Amino acid sequence: MRRFVAPLIAALCLPAAAMAAAPIANDGLARIQMQVETGFLSGEERQVVNLLIQAANEMTAIYKRQEAGEGPGHGFYPPGMTKAQLDAYIAAHPDQKAALMDGYTVVKRQGDKLVTVPYNVEYKAELDRAAALLDKAAAITTNPSLKRFLTLRAKSFRTNDYFESEMAWMDLTGTPIEVAIGPYETYTDELYGQKTAFEAFVTLKDPKESSALDKYKGYLRAMEENLPVDNRYKNFQRGGESPIAVAEQVRGGGDNTQGPQTIAFNLPNDERVREAKGAKKVVLSNVLGAKYERILKPMGDRVLVADQASLVAKKYMTLETLFHELSHSLGPGSITVDGRATTVTAELKEIGGTAEEAKADVMGVYNILFMMDKGELPKAERSQLFATYMAGIFRAVRWGAGEAHGRGAALQYGYLKEKGAFTWDAAAKRYRVNDDAMQAGITALVADLVKLQGNGDYAGMVAFFDRYAKLDPEAESVIATLKDIPVDIAPIYPDKI
Repeated sequence: MRRFVAPLIAALCLPAAAMAAAPIANDGLARIQMQVETGFLSGEERQVVNLLIQAANEMTAIYKRQEAGEGPGHGFYPPGMTKAQLDAYIAAHPDQKAALMDGYTVVKRQGDKLVTVPYNVEYKAELDRAAALLDKAAAITTNPSLKRFLTLRAKSFRTNDYFESEMAWMDLTGTPIEVAIGPYETYTDELYGQKTAFEAFVTLKDPKESSALDKYKGYLRAMEENLPVDNRYKNFQRGGESPIAVAEQVRGGGDNTQGPQTIAFNLPNDERVREAKGAKKVVLSNVLGAKYERILKPMGDRVLVADQASLVAKKYMTLETLFHELSHSLGPGSITVDGRATTVTAELKEIGGTAEEAKADVMGVYNILFMMDKGELPKAERSQLFATYMAGIFRAVRWGAGEAHGRGAALQYGYLKEKGAFTWDAAAKRYRVNDDAMQAGITALVADLVKLQGNGDYAGMVAFFDRYAKLDPEAESVIATLKDIPVDIAPIYPDKI
């Protein structure tokens, strides 16, 4: 979700003035035509990208089916099913739990029984079309790693087994084409937080800007060691490859096109792959640039007192985005609860995704402070970091309590307010950040969230959010002043390059 070095400004799809002029629709979104630089692509690469754009459209077709339906279960579970009903069924049929909780199945009723249908059966028509497109692209590309990934991902669509293709995705090299396509995030499953949603990111990598960020991945182990918790909550088992890419998005698909637009991603989510190879972090520079110019930059003046509003900086929006994604690779993953080998995701159920986003936000800031301690970033810019972070909380809370990042931001607001990290200036009707208290509050919040995750404490995490994820009248009054600033952007990409 962020970017780092100044040359990325040139990577924006539109001039700042054009983005600022983009009108806001009734849904609160600014629709922006995204024009990505593609002139450097070879004819072969252009053919491959256009086939991937078509495959991304199939992810959108599947996701429309997945998000359909009334209630938190959407299209993943039988209509009207509640969490209490599913819990009771699993308690009575423990032998079915693994299948029912499988991230790649749809749950259906068969009389009084529940049955599961694998994704490759439920979405066979769409996945067969997507697989054929990937096979065609694999036949065209002469890049061995891309050919291998596309071939294996096509196989995954047909077999419902994604492990081998996830491993191959981590090994992509020597190509500007950076594509993630398949079932990944579980936010749409509001019933249990287990079912993966289909999405696609078709992007073009900037090797120069990507290499400029490489030094940070070398600090991953040091960042893990530096977490403000006991060693039993730290995870030194994950792989350390963790490639970082800066890229422009050419096309999105499925879950990536719904709700707040992604400005970076950290995949895959399969803990087996993460422990073997780590995870890849991709910063979408054109999407980030549009959000900064159209949303975060003008918000600073509404959220912060005048002398701090000027500190909101694109550099630190970029760094917060990058370190948010790096922080997804830190802290508990595979854990043991009551003698059982399990994962944080499995234990925290529907609250898990929201908790993870909140953790990554605050841990990202915590790790930027660590980089300042290490001399990689200027300590004198701490106030810029905190001003940008504070404005960013309000950018996210506007997405609402029903969205993972939005509720996670509300948690940060409530917790840090209690810690005195900021105060309300009644005369200015703006906030003032207290830097030392903010740093202490960030540290404490990282520790609390990581311990709740590491303990697999579902009830504790729910109670933690119930206590802190609330906005007060001052926050609501600030949000009321933001109506002329879009809640988000709605990028419009070409159908073909």
